[in-house]
Amino acid sequence: MKIAHIIPGSGGSFYCGNCLRDSKYMRALQALGQEVVKVPLYLPLFEDAHDLNEVPVFYGAVDIYLKQRFPVFRHMPAFVDKMLNSKSVLHLAAQNAGSTRAKGLEEMTVSMLLGEEGLQQDELERLVAWLRDEARPDVVHLSNALLLGLARRIKQEMNIPVICSLQDEDVWVDVMSDQHREEVWQLMTERGHEVDAFVAVSNFYAAVMRERLQIRSEQLFINHIGVDASDYSVRPVDQKEPMIGYISRMCEENGLGVLVDAFIKLKKEAQFDAVKLKITGGKTNDDTHFIRHQKKKLVSAGIEFDVLWVEEFEGPSRQEFFDSVALLTVPVLKGEAFGLYLLEALASGIPIVQPALGAFPEIIDLSEGGMTYQDNTSECLANTWKSIILDKEKLAAYSAKGLEGVRTHFDVRQQAEKLVDIYARTVKSSIVR
Repeated sequence: MKIAHIIPGSGGSFYCGNCLRDSKYMRALQALGQEVVKVPLYLPLFEDAHDLNEVPVFYGAVDIYLKQRFPVFRHMPAFVDKMLNSKSVLHLAAQNAGSTRAKGLEEMTVSMLLGEEGLQQDELERLVAWLRDEARPDVVHLSNALLLGLARRIKQEMNIPVICSLQDEDVWVDVMSDQHREEVWQLMTERGHEVDAFVAVSNFYAAVMRERLQIRSEQLFINHIGVDASDYSVRPVDQKEPMIGYISRMCEENGLGVLVDAFIKLKKEAQFDAVKLKITGGKTNDDTHFIRHQKKKLVSAGIEFDVLWVEEFEGPSRQEFFDSVALLTVPVLKGEAFGLYLLEALASGIPIVQPALGAFPEIIDLSEGGMTYQDNTSECLANTWKSIILDKEKLAAYSAKGLEGVRTHFDVRQQAEKLVDIYARTVKSSIVR
């Protein structure tokens, strides 16, 4: 099969688990002999070096934002569109938080879900024409349900199955105003009837979205995220210094404040004097003030030199991060549909400590590579750290179990094989219909 995977890009300004998930699956599918083309929307893809001249970035973030907000831009000549969609402009946009948060983009989200009835109709037709004439896939895979507005025209023009992944749409939608939130959920429900299958990344999130989008049981599949353990080196965790790690976008929603407050509480006890904290994962401009406030708290506590803030988080720098930390925590305030960073840590032999929210208990139960704590507060997190961070035997035991667990339950090749089976079943079902 030839699969066109349509993926919103992050521009590489922060650790984007969804972008990494899609990239890892694409490589695994290619290793299985499938032909895959990655089609970026909004911004260039995270950790991706494809040539924009070879595969365009559709729905360029700057271009569609200006056309949504200022009608005059809908009548600009073609060279203006080309300039706004240039690599330099899109990389600049990636640093702007407005491209990565729902607040202020509610009307654009609605317009995207309206598809051919929305303000991005011309861009939709350009994408459909490119898929039809250039990519010519057998299946189109949408990276998330916020892209469901693309499905109808793709199916009308190409008569091929459209599949949609489900991961963390609620995080984007539920922060909107009441009016827009209800409208977006309603549109996703309506447009969901136009795709052939949904693929949720966890049992937890499948249950959430089955109810939210009124998905038929035969239309919904579960396919866990996976990693290739051979991509990661393992440094024995009991030979490391007692260092706690955090790798995700450095923002309030991902629990950075809880993390810092927990570390301050931990360091009040003399026995944890040697424990350090390492933080990485990137940021947008919107996060700058919040990060500055966290650093001030550490200075006030007199422990700012026990915290390492690492700017680079891609490629070798990410492995260097995993080589140095003995424990990983990303205390996302409301949990997540999955959390790829957990698998990356487990594959690097690092135990994890997470709040009992979202899919975190599911991942830890399957992998046996860490611990959960009930209330996502700094006090509960600090107390959980205290029970493990200086216990080398416990760390080593969780490390060994986690390594085995990620290879058994979250191997990307095995998960890719399951995804190919979902594609094949969907194509067969589409032909029968």
